[in-house]
Amino acid sequence: MAAERSGRGGVVLLVLIILVAVVAVGVVVLARSGHVPQLRGEQCTVQVDETYAELDLEQAENAALMAAIATRRGLPARAVTIAIATAYQESKLRNIDYGDRDSLGLFQQRPSQGWGTPEQIMRPRYAINRFYDGLVKVEGYRSMSVTEAAQEVQRSAYPEAYADHEAYGRALASALTGNSPGAFTCTLKAPGEGDATPGANGLTPPAEAVRVAVREGFGRLPTGGYAADGVSTGHSEGSKHYEGKAVDVFFRPVTDESRRQGWAVAQYLVANAHRLGIATVIFDAKIWTARRSPQGWRDYTVPDRSGDRAILEHRDHVHVDVA
Repeated sequence: MAAERSGRGGVVLLVLIILVAVVAVGVVVLARSGHVPQLRGEQCTVQVDETYAELDLEQAENAALMAAIATRRGLPARAVTIAIATAYQESKLRNIDYGDRDSLGLFQQRPSQGWGTPEQIMRPRYAINRFYDGLVKVEGYRSMSVTEAAQEVQRSAYPEAYADHEAYGRALASALTGNSPGAFTCTLKAPGEGDATPGANGLTPPAEAVRVAVREGFGRLPTGGYAADGVSTGHSEGSKHYEGKAVDVFFRPVTDESRRQGWAVAQYLVANAHRLGIATVIFDAKIWTARRSPQGWRDYTVPDRSGDRAILEHRDHVHVDVA
């Protein structure tokens, strides 16, 4: 009987060893694919239909900037899909300062091929705009495969590889252009409460940085909720508007298109929440907070007060505040 128990114990141990090995191999494969960060913690996720992917914070910021610039330029979500898939293949969506020969940056653009100076190429905004400059010159790119369109711009030695990231690019593009509301979120550590003094326009420096970031990403969108002498009415009790820590970005009148634009800005802000110290984003009766970020976008409970429901539910404006 002792020998029999010993034999069964050996089988169980062998099974456990095999299971551990299989899990370890799976983790390595996912990590090497780049679609799942190697270390859990602060990260972002996108879920559109059956496509799910995870990004680290740098990848999220770069993907969001690609979507914002395309929105500002009036380009379709297809352009963003192509850009993200291309940059993922070239740099894993990271602004790297090395590559094959003199290749640099998000798209591995080469100074020797006329893409710009090394300093220019290493600026994500410049690199993204240069990619789109090339893409819009490709006749019929909207109906081309990612491989065909990307290759027309990049002239890669391995053009087939771009297709591997099409679903990933499409999901991010759909979310970050506002076509898939609430599909993009980030899990972050809540920022510590700041004590900055409001400046000349009534916003604290961190809140002003958020306002500038929205303008740099999307252009001159109408904003409010702040004033040079501060605001004292018009918001819920305890609102950060009264501290100069909140900005509203308006999308009026409320239409399907304004809703899409609002979600593009809302999810751009979440993608940049870590960098900008954002605590809260509210839009379209949904709320994201850094403090409860593992829960993603949640239903927003409207304050118990009278007023226009579109305003109270934040359907005509994106609210963003900082710590």
